[in-house]
Amino acid sequence: MRIDILTCLPELLVSPFAHSIVKRAQDKGLAEIHVHDLRQHAINKHGQIDDYVFGGGAGMVLRVEPIAAWMDALQAERPYDAIIYLTPDGQTLRQPLANRLSLFQNIIMLCGHYKGIDERIRQTYITHEISVGDYVLSGGELGAAILVDAVVRLLPGVLGNEESALSDSFQDDLLAPPVYTRPAEWRGQAVPDILLSGNTPKIEEWRHEQALARTQARRPDLLL
Repeated sequence: MRIDILTCLPELLVSPFAHSIVKRAQDKGLAEIHVHDLRQHAINKHGQIDDYVFGGGAGMVLRVEPIAAWMDALQAERPYDAIIYLTPDGQTLRQPLANRLSLFQNIIMLCGHYKGIDERIRQTYITHEISVGDYVLSGGELGAAILVDAVVRLLPGVLGNEESALSDSFQDDLLAPPVYTRPAEWRGQAVPDILLSGNTPKIEEWRHEQALARTQARRPDLLL
């Protein structure tokens, strides 16, 4: 998978992709992540990429020219399965969407900033608009980092155990059940006997019951 990210703050995306699972995916050649600075296509020598809002109002809007220049250049090199704009008014990111995106080969992610991007960019290039939650961030960079992590960890060969991602919360519309490791007893709290029994069918039954109970208590909306 190749992911190209367009941003006016590329420095914000250095650390998230230089560690842990996303780095492992890149080291294995399973994912390529390229971060592109919108200011490379600024409209003047001062690095301007934004302008005032037509009609008045507070805030600045990212201009069409820097974004269009990158979009056209990238699309001239290869076809893209999705061109995603990270925005608070987009579709909320949920596990089924991450699953679908993990099947794509080439993705562009556009990080908004200031008051957002010129609407004509959305109408001309964007195929998917995604929000990471009902709150507002200073820009789309952190949202892009979240989306990349959610998608890349699903690629075959990235995780050490292929079943690990399949047992995550939300994969079956349930939260994950409680998990335990050694020691079997700590400060008077013992691991449930069923998990030490070696009876795999019973263990899976217990896990499903626990996942269902946890979902009912914490996220009943997932069961609707």
